Amino acid sequence: MAKILIVDDSGLSRRILRAILEEGGHEVAEAEDGLLALERFAIDRPELTLLDLTMEGIHGFEVLEKLREIDPGAKVIVASADIQKSTREMAAAKGGQGFVQKPFKADKVLETVDSVLKGDPK
Repeated sequence: MAKILIVDDSGLSRRILRAILEEGGHEVAEAEDGLLALERFAIDRPELTLLDLTMEGIHGFEVLEKLREIDPGAKVIVASADIQKSTREMAAAKGGQGFVQKPFKADKVLETVDSVLKGDPK
């Protein structure tokens, strides 16, 4: 299906997302912080990035802005436990095409991933 980069400082979150995405037929790469995410993105050019917001070092919104600078067409889904409407709106304003809430539900993650990959933001 698609090459997807998971960016999250939580090893557990990365493992859960990897299992969901691989079960859905996707190829997965991981980065545990924003700096590694930017490096992996530039090298691997994934079709989609799942991005946590709260990480050590570079915050997820800054990573999102930099991803969009590297590739204005980058497809990014924000993955966060922060469910405030303002957070979702800011994610969309900064170029995020989707949002998945932690704890992850496999069907919701795959539905959002498929929609964004097809160009139908959620």
